[in-house]
Amino acid sequence: MEPVEESGMLHKTQKHDLPQDEEGQLTIDVWQTPEEIMVQAIVGGVRLDDLDVEVTHDMVTLRGKRERQKEISGNDYFYQELYWGAFSRSILLPQEVDSDEAEATMKNGLLTIKLPKLDKARISKLKVKNE
Repeated sequence: MEPVEESGMLHKTQKHDLPQDEEGQLTIDVWQTPEEIMVQAIVGGVRLDDLDVEVTHDMVTLRGKRERQKEISGNDYFYQELYWGAFSRSILLPQEVDSDEAEATMKNGLLTIKLPKLDKARISKLKVKNE
């Protein structure tokens, strides 16, 4: 038995690599301000080119992949908790948003999406054209 195993310091944890055809799911925070719905997700280790954000009037979908830079033998791990591979998350929004005005930024591995709420009380007048 290895000295680390004897001391009880070796803690094998569940591997977080999924089969190629399965995707992991991001953890998120979603909240509102009077004007916006906000979404945040930790996407550390994901390149911007590997991240896709889609917005409709009532849904946000995040997709991407986090690639391991170096393969490590499973027997060499003491802890293996990080998720590697493709991930996605679709979020049904509690209120309709203006998808054309949505903004997404990433800073220090934190993705922040600002979704302006649609003002359903706002009335738009249409000018009738004579044909």
